[in-house]
Parts: sequence; structure tokens; C-alpha cells
Amino acid sequence: MKEKNKLLKNPSFQAIIASLLCIVLGLLIGYIVLMIINPSGAAGAIKTILLNFLTRSSGLAKVKALGNTLAKTAPLLMCALSICFCYKVGLFNIGAAGQYEAGACIGLFSALVLGLPWYICLILSAIAGAIVGAVSGFLKAYRNVNEVISGIMLNWIMLYITNTVLGNEKSKDIASPYTLKVSATNKSALLPSGILGKLFPNNNTVTIAISLSVIFAVAIWIILTKTKFGYELRATGFNKDAAKYAGMKEKKNIIVTLAIGGALAGIGASFLYLTGYQEWSTTQTSVPAMGFNGIAATFLGGLNPLGTIFASFFIQSITDGGALIDKSVYPSQISDLISSFIIYLCGFVFFFKHAFTTYLNSKGGPVDTRFAADDDNKNNIALSEKESEDLETKDGGEEK
Repeated sequence: MKEKNKLLKNPSFQAIIASLLCIVLGLLIGYIVLMIINPSGAAGAIKTILLNFLTRSSGLAKVKALGNTLAKTAPLLMCALSICFCYKVGLFNIGAAGQYEAGACIGLFSALVLGLPWYICLILSAIAGAIVGAVSGFLKAYRNVNEVISGIMLNWIMLYITNTVLGNEKSKDIASPYTLKVSATNKSALLPSGILGKLFPNNNTVTIAISLSVIFAVAIWIILTKTKFGYELRATGFNKDAAKYAGMKEKKNIIVTLAIGGALAGIGASFLYLTGYQEWSTTQTSVPAMGFNGIAATFLGGLNPLGTIFASFFIQSITDGGALIDKSVYPSQISDLISSFIIYLCGFVFFFKHAFTTYLNSKGGPVDTRFAADDDNKNNIALSEKESEDLETKDGGEEK
């Protein structure tokens, strides 16, 4: 019984329960919305959104659809890690979308125009994202500009810079607004399939990006929780003045944090566009949703790098499932609506955890800590009096 109570009171276990509760409530609200639109097909629509690739008719079709979801999960996970890493250090990296665009810009330009191999493209994408993130970090550290404001501005700046750079005739298809296919222009820039590619033989978009993104998640968790570097970053996030007083370089830590977050988001863009799954549209006027969906995955994952792995797959799965519902009856954006509800409910995670803890204490008979505090005070007073008597005795002995 004690072991069970210990598990229930574990913060990590409570975070998982809270996240699952957010998912259930979000799906319930989504189902109610579907019922309002068309009650007859609401059950089938919510089932399609949840099951996604499992609704396909044949086994090969299911495997291919799963591969497509995994291919898009990798960049989403990287954006989620970017936001999660910065948030752990007390920074809200809403500029992950702009850093993602910078990675797409340099990664595709390096692949299509410069003809560089995939690993060089990945490194350059990371550098591009890190530079954009460092700009927000510099403004935050030396001019106290809120990273949310600078991040939003850089999202739009990088969008139009990317459109301009990739609109070059060497990288853009003349007959369409999309960039050239990497598979047809520079095969060396395509990410290798790796071991997972053998499990999805009919899907070329399943690459080492999936494995690398999981490795990045584990690495970020280790850095934040097991290293001195991660401790200093988190200390700066908690209180930069205290960190400065302790001898830490708080300004440098802020810049480095956002630069690392930018590098993760930049790599995420290459994880999508260097698989050949899709091309960049040089005429798009909206910021890619991948950076903002990363916010959902981050909070749904309990602000834990390892939790974001499963949360990213779930968010991408219901997004793809939403595209499979009957669009003549329901809008495909219904999955985005459900994700939005889940994000909103994630804001109440701490409330759910507090309510859960209160419930467990009521079952176990909580101890009134006020009396314990009084007893401690009495003991401290008695101890102080005894120390005073000993000191007087000692002084008296010395005088004699």
C-alpha cells in the first residue's frame, strides 16, 4: 500500500496522469464539436482522427501511412525540444518557427544550389537556426527585449528571407512556386534511410531523422539534468541575478540557450525537407505551423524532453488523422482544434496535479504541520537555552 501511495505521489507519475487527462478532455470537447456539426458521423470522425494510419484498408497502406507520420514527427519533435530546452531555462522560445525557417532556407539552398551532401546541409541548418536564436538571446541579455516579441518579429522576417533566397531560379521550379525536388537535383543531400528504412521498404521518407531526433531528446534530457552546464542554464532561468552573484555568466547563458534552441529547430527543418517528403513553397504568406505545434508537444509532454517524444507522435498522428475525415462534412482543421484544446488544458496541468495530491492526502489522512512547526520551535528554543547555559558555565569556569 505504501509503495502504491509512493507511486501516486511521484511528480513524474502525476505529470503523466495530468497529460492523459488533458488528452481525454481535449478529445471529448472535439467530439462535442463534431456532434454539433453533424451528429451522425461524429463517432466515426473522432475514431479516424485517433486511429489515423490504422484506418487504412490494406497492410501496406497502413505501413506507408505510419511512415509518413513518423517522417513528420521527427521535425516536430525537434521543434518541441527547442521550445522545451529554452523553457527549462526560463525562456519562451516562440521564435522556433523562424529558426525552423532559417534551417529550411540554408539547408535547401546548400542542397539545391551548392550541391552539398546531407551531413553538411544539416550542420549549416543548425548554424543558421542558432544564429537566429542568438539574435533573440542577445536582445534579451543586453537590451532586456522580451524573447517573445523578438521571436515573433524574426518569424516573419525569416519567412520572407527564405522565400527570397529559395525563389532563385537555380532552386525553384519555374512551372510552380515550389523548390526543386532534392531527390532529382542532388541525391547526396537526401538523408539516408538507415535501419528504419528496411522496416518501411515502400516509403523513402522514413530516414535516420527519426532515430536522430530521439537521440537528441535523450541528449537534451541528460544535459539539463545530469551536467554542470545544464545546472547553470537552469539556475540562470530561475534567477539570473542570483546566478550572476554566484559567478555564472548569465548573459552568455541566455544567448547560448536560445542559440541551442535555434540549432535544434533548424535541424528539424532539414529533417523534413531533406527527406524529399515535401518542397518549400516560395509564395507562402504564413509561418509554418511546425514551430507552433512544437508548443503543444512540449506542454503535453510535461515539459520533459523524453515526454515530448510520445507527445510529438500523438500530435502529429491526430493531425494526419484529421486529414482523413470526410471533408464534405467536417473541416480537416478539426484536429488542429483538438490540439488547441489540449494545449489550453495543459495550462491546468499544475491544477490537476494539485487536485490529485489533495485527494491523496485526504485519503491518507494528512498531518497538520502547524503543530509540528510549533514543536520544532519549542525544541529550538530549548536547545538555544541549553547552549546559553553551557556557554555561561564555560565562561564562569574560565574566570575562576
